[in-house]
Amino acid sequence: MFDVPILMESIQRNPVYLAALIFFAWYPIFSSALWVISSVVFFVRRERNAPRADNGTYAPRVTVLMAAYNEEEHIVNTINGCLKIDYPDYEIVIVNDGSTDSTVKKIRPFVEAGKVRLIDKSRNEGKAMALNDAIPLTNGEILLILDADAVPDADILKAMVPHFRRGRVGAVTGNPRVLNRRSLLAKMQAIEFASIVSLQRRGARVWGKLLTMSGVVGAFHRNALLDSGLFSPEMATEDIDLTWKLQLKFYDIRYEPRAIVWMRVPVSLAGLWRQRRRWATGLAQVIRRHGRETLSWKARRLSPVLIESYLSILWAYCFVLFVGLWAVSYAAGYPPIGASPIPNYWGMVIGTTCLVQLFVGVLLDRQYDRRLPWYYSVAVLYPLIYWMLMAMVTFVSTPGGLFRSADNGEPARWKPVREVG
Repeated sequence: MFDVPILMESIQRNPVYLAALIFFAWYPIFSSALWVISSVVFFVRRERNAPRADNGTYAPRVTVLMAAYNEEEHIVNTINGCLKIDYPDYEIVIVNDGSTDSTVKKIRPFVEAGKVRLIDKSRNEGKAMALNDAIPLTNGEILLILDADAVPDADILKAMVPHFRRGRVGAVTGNPRVLNRRSLLAKMQAIEFASIVSLQRRGARVWGKLLTMSGVVGAFHRNALLDSGLFSPEMATEDIDLTWKLQLKFYDIRYEPRAIVWMRVPVSLAGLWRQRRRWATGLAQVIRRHGRETLSWKARRLSPVLIESYLSILWAYCFVLFVGLWAVSYAAGYPPIGASPIPNYWGMVIGTTCLVQLFVGVLLDRQYDRRLPWYYSVAVLYPLIYWMLMAMVTFVSTPGGLFRSADNGEPARWKPVREVG
């Protein structure tokens, strides 16, 4: 007869299990400490005393470019925000990607007033293809690419454009802040973008290379975009793919925390699940496509990004598999090794480390988002709820991106957030 307790004991006494348990316990502590220390270094060396705006001596022409698909609810606010940008020489170009609602109707008055240029596509082919179709028709030396439901800060170009004085700078990623934050889930994402996304980009700049540009807000030098082959329409996350392509071409990508844009995030678990599945699939696709090249000697400065990506995926798999194994073990009456139904000492250490990282992120970003500290009260839910959700997303989505080629010639289509919160 099949004896579950004996099987559980056999698995949990195995050296592989014990090694995985050590990795599972130490990885979040080590990585958190690394991100916190390096982000503080970035703040002290590059951010704390940085001038609030450029003096205007370097002002190349800029194109503010957006791809819009069924954005009738938000496109007017986005355009009005773009028109308030304080910069001497820029144009606004919107490419309508086959919208079926009244998006074009909302844009037309701005076109007739000469404030916006519209490229109207009759067929929906996805964000990447829409941007690629529009880029040859733009006039800017620098292209600021925004999501069509995001609202930029008036000084965004004054913060981003000066970086391009340096010839090696191919792109600058901005600092997206959550606009629709009424729900608990949205408040958690506001904390996440400060304490995980923004913090890690600060740290990555200290170590040299970024995992990804922000898909919501990024400025690119036209020559760098053309040299890297523009966006890849078949990839689930064109922003991660382009980030790696630019860095493999030895372009410098910078993070500018003063480049603020207000974005909308999913406010339901279903919406967040769909978004993060696309992100996880896209990262796996990028690893499949560029991983081997990243390990070459010439691209050695990008290899830590690849290694950290693999480790984070491995940790997510450990999380899901351990939880499943421990549930079976408890059900069989065999208390599992390394687990406790009540948070034990090591679990509290990991949780506290996470809360410290979240606090540092809030501390560094509070100057750009004054309301952010008010949401730290929900941070305690992050390691309890968010980790499991993100681990499940990675567990489910990674195999499809890692083992199935994206080179099928079919553009990836995705729809913007349709939720209010």
